[in-house]
Amino acid sequence: MGVEGGMKCLKFLLFFFNFIFWLCGLALVVLGVLMQVNLHNTLNIKDPSASGAPIVVIIVGVVIFFIAFFGCCGAWRESYCMVTTFAVLVFVLIIIEVAAAIAGYVYRKKLSVVVEDSLADMIHEYKNSTADFRKTVDKLQEDWKCCGSNSSTDWRGFGPDGHSVPDSCCVKVAQNCGVGVMTNATKVHQTGCHDTLVKLLQDNLLWVIVGVLVIAALQILGIVSACCLMKGIRSGYEVM
Repeated sequence: MGVEGGMKCLKFLLFFFNFIFWLCGLALVVLGVLMQVNLHNTLNIKDPSASGAPIVVIIVGVVIFFIAFFGCCGAWRESYCMVTTFAVLVFVLIIIEVAAAIAGYVYRKKLSVVVEDSLADMIHEYKNSTADFRKTVDKLQEDWKCCGSNSSTDWRGFGPDGHSVPDSCCVKVAQNCGVGVMTNATKVHQTGCHDTLVKLLQDNLLWVIVGVLVIAALQILGIVSACCLMKGIRSGYEVM
């Protein structure tokens, strides 16, 4: 049973909305995977709670992906049952997304403690860890031009003299450049990595929260379109 005129436009509008949702879902899955890899491989953050945000983003992305596909089929086939189910599922998803956004905002305040603990573990394990682990820590300090967690003195237990730091802390990285120059500001970065990493993670998380809320706003329009299409299908008009 079809619809006509303005209702036909609603049918294609809903199809278009769902195509956008499908792309958004795919983007969220990719973003969640990148966040997970960045947290645990690039930044070496071991705290299990840090995986919460990426996993939620991935799950929401997968759910959006399949609901959007379901909505597209319902709109194309003009199935009242499928469109109704789509509207209900999207409404539930919006509630979950808003709750996740609020949780993510609250979690932003915990990032400082998570990063502090992770950096402390990295410094403690550095000497007795694998070459890959040390390479990751060195790359972190070289890329962000920082040393230790809060300052270069966090590496006081690194060398037997208590005044040496890893070469990756040096302003100009070279072999053994960090020996005995821990507090020498001309040779070693004195700023710790903590504040820089916290700001980076908070900014990234904020953008994810904004993105989720924007998607939720678009989904509200999708629900409105779905409800109008449901009404048109039920009325029994035919598509021209």
